[in-house]
Amino acid sequence: MNKNILTINNLSKSYYTKEKEILVLDNINMNIKENTITAIVGPSGCGKSTLLKILAGLEKESSGSILFNGKKKIGFMLQTDSLFPWKTVLENSLIGLEIENKKNKKSIKKVHDLLEKYGLNEFKNKYPSSLSGGMRQRVALIRTLATNPDILLLDEPYSALDYQTRLKLSDDLYRIIKSEGKVVLMITHDIAEAISMADRIIVLTKRPCKIKKEYTVKLTNKSFPIENRKALEFSEYYDKIWRDLDVNL
Repeated sequence: MNKNILTINNLSKSYYTKEKEILVLDNINMNIKENTITAIVGPSGCGKSTLLKILAGLEKESSGSILFNGKKKIGFMLQTDSLFPWKTVLENSLIGLEIENKKNKKSIKKVHDLLEKYGLNEFKNKYPSSLSGGMRQRVALIRTLATNPDILLLDEPYSALDYQTRLKLSDDLYRIIKSEGKVVLMITHDIAEAISMADRIIVLTKRPCKIKKEYTVKLTNKSFPIENRKALEFSEYYDKIWRDLDVNL
């Protein structure tokens, strides 16, 4: 059985204005296990991104605790690729290492290996403007992987892409994540994406958000995301999660 590597206990987050307290996250409890992909879905504006920012250390929780079981280095991939247009693919891929002051022969070789492994080697001296949206996101992922994080936080990394590119990239991303053995906690507004990629799905309520439902995704002949959409159980999960989201409210 996979062990827990991250435990979230009674996590709450409030913001304050002159007039009132705004409760965004309300008593969130969650376990993240090793070698898994967990997807979080919920109504727009419910607090999904706030949760990831707290886990990444970019914001502070108001109450509760976050406990790491040994592994605690976080890689955070945002909705946009945030590549610097004046830097090459290779230079963009090395930025995280430069920030952490870990750029050396060994780490640079790892970046070259990642670019080769994931089909970007011939573009390493090109600039982001010459890349497709999907390729740019792969560069952003390699930049994140270069620092060797234990846990990847993905905040709707496909949101700016067209549907066909999203499908292709979901397969690419899944392959990379599994090959590199990373734990993933991802936000998505796309129910189909969550079912096809994740081992577990957590459904949040509208704000102040709580956990409404959790699903362990069990698909017949589970494979890569595009193929998983053809699974017999896919539509059943989709219908249940759609109802859980209560989108008409």
